[in-house]
Amino acid sequence: MQKVFNLPDLGEGLTESEVVAWKVTEGETVSLNQVIADVETAKALVELPSPYSGVVTRIFAEPGAIVEVGQPLLAFEVDQPAGSGAQDGGSSADAASESAAEQVTTPAREPNLVGYGAAVETGRRPQRRRRVAVPAGGSGSEADAGTAAPPAVDTQASNAVAHPAERPRSTPPVRKLAKDLGVCLDELTGSGPQGLITRADVESAGQHGSAAAEGAAPQSEARDDGTRCERVRISSVQRAMARAMSDSVYTAPHATEFLTVDVTESMRLLERLRAAQQPGQAKLTPLTLVAKAVCLQLARVPELNSAWDEEAGDIIRFHDVNLGIAAATERGLLVPNIKAAQSLDLAALAEATAALVDRARTSKTRQDELRGGTFSITNIGVFGIDAGTPILNPGEAGILGLGQVRVQPWEYQGEVALREVMTLSLSFDHRLVDGAQASRFLAGTAGILRDPASLITLV
Repeated sequence: MQKVFNLPDLGEGLTESEVVAWKVTEGETVSLNQVIADVETAKALVELPSPYSGVVTRIFAEPGAIVEVGQPLLAFEVDQPAGSGAQDGGSSADAASESAAEQVTTPAREPNLVGYGAAVETGRRPQRRRRVAVPAGGSGSEADAGTAAPPAVDTQASNAVAHPAERPRSTPPVRKLAKDLGVCLDELTGSGPQGLITRADVESAGQHGSAAAEGAAPQSEARDDGTRCERVRISSVQRAMARAMSDSVYTAPHATEFLTVDVTESMRLLERLRAAQQPGQAKLTPLTLVAKAVCLQLARVPELNSAWDEEAGDIIRFHDVNLGIAAATERGLLVPNIKAAQSLDLAALAEATAALVDRARTSKTRQDELRGGTFSITNIGVFGIDAGTPILNPGEAGILGLGQVRVQPWEYQGEVALREVMTLSLSFDHRLVDGAQASRFLAGTAGILRDPASLITLV
């Protein structure tokens, strides 16, 4: 029996994914939940498990293709349950129709399938870089010979996620490729769904077989004034970050406060704690101590651990601190979070932070780690920066920026001494947090860093 696996919703309503690499080939036998592909969403690289045990009969998308939620990824030949075979005398056309209908009506999410998000929604979707051309079903002669025909694609089903018609229909990267190759789109008949002109159509017309590979590389050019430059494609992570930052800035009224604090005692405490650590334990760092201080202060100033629900007319106060840690990766900025961070001690916070950052930098961040953050920390000090004005992660009321630890002259016990100091930068949503509350939080956090022994009385 033929089964078609459509791209499922991988979390938070993300509407498309890029196929990075296939882990299987056509004709290969796979088992249930075996990893079949790496796909990149706007937020993470995700390993896609197989929803069936069977033989892969068709792969619909090449590596690098952008696939919409609900579009076919690959087809399987699976064992047909006893008694459910086709009736005698059924034509190959009927079999193809049934196969296509099964593709449309069978949900992409199976009860025994790991790692997928909510059911697919067929609302409006952002513009795509490239669509996947879905081949039509096989011929009747193949079916008669005992070979299962690839499932036909119902064009009416495709309309559910289609965009308004263009003349001619194509995507921006394909139009740019056509311009680079001197191909007139008006003269082409698209081979994609509903006549969509694909990259392959343009390459064929331009007789430049290597154009697709070149299109992914930076394109050198010169501006009208002669200034040399190049164009680099925006990655899905960069696009998601840009959208989130723009939404945050234009939705939440930001305000930022700064406070420079003497962290000499904190640095000495960390040195003593690190000396007592066992080999293999995650290193205790200033970020670890700040994370603990933040969790304690959020319990005292809960306004900074809240969210504004405009539609419902409510303010949501969170009981848990899902602490986001901003991580700079090769693919862009990610802010995965530690769930219920307030329940962890220093050692556990260090382990959780190290694991979170390592997964982010190796593109193994789990989808649940990118959802549900309530407050974030960004450590700009690792780049040699003293202070900044962090932008809120959408849906959160506060974000704390950590500057570098510097040795400088400082007033200490009535004298000037060389001390280790750090600047804290707190940005907050002024709808949820007023200046007094933000100041109380920032001063409390700084107080713990100035005198880490106070942790004993606060925990």
